[in-house]
Amino acid sequence: MDPVDALLEIATLLERERASRYRAKAFRQAAATVKALPLDVLNDPTRLRAAKGIGESTFAVIREAQSGVVPAYLVDLRGEVEPERTSVLRPKLRGDLHAHTDWSDGTTPIAVMADAARALGHSYLAITDHSPRLRVARGLSAERLREQLPLVRAESTDTFTMLTGIEVDILEDGGLDQEPELLGEVDIVVASVHSKLRMESREMTRRMLAAVAQPHVNVLGHCTGRLVQGDRGTRPQSQFDARAVFDACAENGVAVEINSRPERQDPPDELIAIALDAGCLFSIDSDAHAPGQLSLLDYGAERAEKAGVPAERIVTTWGLERLRAWAE
Repeated sequence: MDPVDALLEIATLLERERASRYRAKAFRQAAATVKALPLDVLNDPTRLRAAKGIGESTFAVIREAQSGVVPAYLVDLRGEVEPERTSVLRPKLRGDLHAHTDWSDGTTPIAVMADAARALGHSYLAITDHSPRLRVARGLSAERLREQLPLVRAESTDTFTMLTGIEVDILEDGGLDQEPELLGEVDIVVASVHSKLRMESREMTRRMLAAVAQPHVNVLGHCTGRLVQGDRGTRPQSQFDARAVFDACAENGVAVEINSRPERQDPPDELIAIALDAGCLFSIDSDAHAPGQLSLLDYGAERAEKAGVPAERIVTTWGLERLRAWAE
């Protein structure tokens, strides 16, 4: 087995299972190191082990792959990883409107996320790194976002489009945490609540209504903010008047995100039902923070299908031209 392929597959599987980001990054770094090494170093175990970015585990994987077998680490990981979900809806998804890079709290550069999206058969991917207020996630200032935009667009090809975007914080008064001019320049704006999630219901409702009424907002991200499992622990969902918020989303053409991360499962099933009845559009998104997490879309597709969401009301089943017309 090719050592680079083995290292990258391990990294991808670790990312999909939301394992330690440092473990996955170590295998990606080792793959990059191996690709750059001359053959004489690659074939010399002593010099290979001494190469920067090669640790004990990655060295073992490389040597086993070089010997012509599938590395034991990869064999074990393949057996541990939960198989991908299948649904009628999943093949209809053409892209993803919520993904992060190492410009904020993602783990890899823009180009690596683009390559992973192309490998999955996406037609488009929106890079939506965080906005300035979310300092813990290295949110992008206006200056950094302006610097990022041409780099995102540069990853487009004849058959694949990288969309510029931002996951913008919904501030406590319902304002958006970025310059309006910049929000008008990017292709996709995902608006999400990340702070004071336990705000009183009436105030949270006013906050969200003010946000979805703003003309630049395209998607309401992980609307309840809940966590139901995972190494971050659990967190109860925010309280708000779901019918009022989803009526406003429908009126303003804002898609309600079905967040595909298993630890979120957001919105809950009962809120998806309310959004359906309100006439909302939906966006099934991965909220990927690493390349291997882009495939989490199958979780979101499975949930949407079970909830009875029609494909035609899911904007991520639309072609690029229709998607752009809606977003603009």
